[in-house]
Amino acid sequence: MSKKTPESEQEIPTTGHSWDGIQEYDNPMPRWWLWTFYATIVWGIGYTIAFPAWPMIREATPGLLGFSTRQEVARDIAAVDEANAQINAQLAGADLNAIEDDPELNQYAINAGGAIFRTWCAQCHGSGAAGARGFPNLLDDDWLWGGTIEDIHYTVAHGIRNEEDPDARFSQMPAFGEILSREEIDQVVNYVMSLSGEPRDADAAETGAQLYADNCATCHADDGTGDRSQGAPNLTDAIWLYSGDYNTLVESVTYARYGVMPHWSGRLSDAQLNAVSAYVHQLGGGEEMATDESEDMPDTTVQ
Repeated sequence: MSKKTPESEQEIPTTGHSWDGIQEYDNPMPRWWLWTFYATIVWGIGYTIAFPAWPMIREATPGLLGFSTRQEVARDIAAVDEANAQINAQLAGADLNAIEDDPELNQYAINAGGAIFRTWCAQCHGSGAAGARGFPNLLDDDWLWGGTIEDIHYTVAHGIRNEEDPDARFSQMPAFGEILSREEIDQVVNYVMSLSGEPRDADAAETGAQLYADNCATCHADDGTGDRSQGAPNLTDAIWLYSGDYNTLVESVTYARYGVMPHWSGRLSDAQLNAVSAYVHQLGGGEEMATDESEDMPDTTVQ
């Protein structure tokens, strides 16, 4: 009977490499590991045959099962639209001012409007609607074109100063750098600063009062409170779209501003337009519709 040779004395082949006299054994891989590895290869080949996988010139191979993530998403969207069809129809035909009187409809409008806002509006107005330089803050009550829900709906539907919608709100401030001298611009800027705070130069502000009356009061009003029918900002409330410091005001007066908002009519459904209007209106700065027809308020619902 032969004597069993200790494992340490068995002849095990090496890889042939040596590092400082240390050799690496060439032990075979465990059988279970090899069969698992082979199974993953077979699975991978089968997967690429059954599902879309290999990129071609125009599209990927469709796979034998015809699976498509796009079709799955489209089915999910269609299912949600079908489930919400009734309330969307109700929202689309609702009186804007009556939405909040229906708790269920109002809650749906706010939730849907918030989703629409975060998808299409947050890029400019911020995720919290606080705005940024050149993009209005929708949380306060300082509205260029009116803050009733009808005004907001009109602005969202038609936009501002875009060239695609003939009903877009439109106004244009002259570039006074082509009309007034540098000294006159300095004077009128100091006067504008005095309307909401302290001017940089009180003497220049006093002289600028007449320049303001001659060149600016037509749009911004004699007292600087603005005119919503023209989208002319209120200059007395210290709320500025581009900042109210001296240098920025000089730039605004010299070169003017021309912000553009896209129109969403035709891109969003009637229900979506009503929903996002309701959402923006309830953020904190929305205004109630004037109940007195004779009230001396500019009409901003039709431009």
